[in-house]
Amino acid sequence: MKVSQRSHVPPFAVMDVLAAANQRRALGHDVLNLCAGEPATGASDVVRDRAVEVLRSGDLGYTEALGVPALRQEIAGHYQRWYGVEVDPARVAVTTGSSGGFVLAFLASFDVGDRVALARPGYPAYKNILAALGCEVVELDCGPETRYQPTVSQLMEAYYGGGLDGLIVASPANPTGTMITPAELDAVARWCGDHDVRLISDEIYHGIAYSDDVQQTTAAVYADQGAVVVNSFSKYWAMTGWRLGWLVLPEELVGPVDALAGNVALSPPALAQHAGVAAFTPEGYASSAENVARYATSRAALLERADELGWRPVAPADGAFYLYGDISGTGLDSETYCARLLAEADVALTPGTDFDGVHGRDWVRLSFAAAPETVARAVDRIVAWQATL
Repeated sequence: MKVSQRSHVPPFAVMDVLAAANQRRALGHDVLNLCAGEPATGASDVVRDRAVEVLRSGDLGYTEALGVPALRQEIAGHYQRWYGVEVDPARVAVTTGSSGGFVLAFLASFDVGDRVALARPGYPAYKNILAALGCEVVELDCGPETRYQPTVSQLMEAYYGGGLDGLIVASPANPTGTMITPAELDAVARWCGDHDVRLISDEIYHGIAYSDDVQQTTAAVYADQGAVVVNSFSKYWAMTGWRLGWLVLPEELVGPVDALAGNVALSPPALAQHAGVAAFTPEGYASSAENVARYATSRAALLERADELGWRPVAPADGAFYLYGDISGTGLDSETYCARLLAEADVALTPGTDFDGVHGRDWVRLSFAAAPETVARAVDRIVAWQATL
C-alpha cells in the first residue's frame, strides 16, 4: 500500500538516543542522560496537588477547542506580569504542547509551496513539520558571526532570492541557547510586517535566562503585524509529559486556529489544562525560579570546565539549558562521538546532526536540565573518556 511522501521526514534523533540510553539502563548500566531537554524536577507541587483535586472531582470532559477560559485568562495575565503587554484572552489558544501549537500555527499561516525561513542550527521539528505540510524550508546559515540568530540582511537575501512567506525565530534557541536582543527582534518583526512575512516566535524557553546583557522580550507586541507566539509549560514549568502549550495569535488567525484545533484534537488534555492554572500562582512561579537557579549552577560549572572539555567553540548559552559545542578536535564525527560515549562511558548526548545538516557532524548538544550533581558526574566521565581517544 502507498505511504505518503509527506511522511518521509527524518526521525527526531534525540528520541533515538533516549531509547538507546533507556535500553542500557534496563541492562543495569548507570547511564547519565543529558540528551533530552527535560527538567529533572517535574511539575511543581502546587500543580500536582491541583491535578489530584481535579481527578477526584471527575471534571475531565472535553473543553473548548482553544482551552478552558480560566487558563486562557491566566496566560493573558502572565504577559501583563512579565512583559507589560496587554493580551486579550480571546487571542490565546491552548494547545497540546508547543508541538501541537506549531502544527496549528503552520496550518493556519502557510499553504503548500510557501517558503518559510529558519535558522540553522535549529530545532529539527520546525523543518520536518513544515516539510510534511508541503512547505519549502529556507535554511539560514547562522553561525558565531550572527550569534546563531537570523538577521534582516539574511532575510532580504532570501526574500529577493525566491520570495518568503514565513520566518521562525527562537529565543532562547535550541540547541544554542542564544537569545535575540529586543532591538534585533524589533528589526526582524518590523521587516516581516513590512514584507507580509508571517513571523512565528518560539518562546518556550522564556524565563530560563542567565545573561543580563540580553533581556527577554516577546513577539506578542507585534501581533498587529501578524506575529504568532508559541510557548509551552514543558520547560519553565517543567511539565513535559503534561503536553500543554499555547499560542498568542493575531486577530486574523483566531478563527482559523479554532476551527483547525476542533478538527485535529477536539481539545487539549483537560487534566493538564485545569492543573496548569496553578502554574501561574506565586507558588508555581517560585518553584520554576528554583529550577532556573539549579540550571544556572550547572551552567556555571560547565563553563568553568570548558577548557577540560576542550569543545571549541561553544555557542553562547544565554538561556535555555543546553551547551552546544564543537567536538571536531576529538577526531570523531558527532554521531560516532555520541554512540561511543554512550557505549563506553554511559553518558548520553545528542549529535549536532539533529540540528544542522551541514555543520552538525562537528557539534554535540549537552542538556544541563538534569540535577547539578548528575551534570557534574557526566562531565567527569566525558573528560576521562576523551582522554582515552
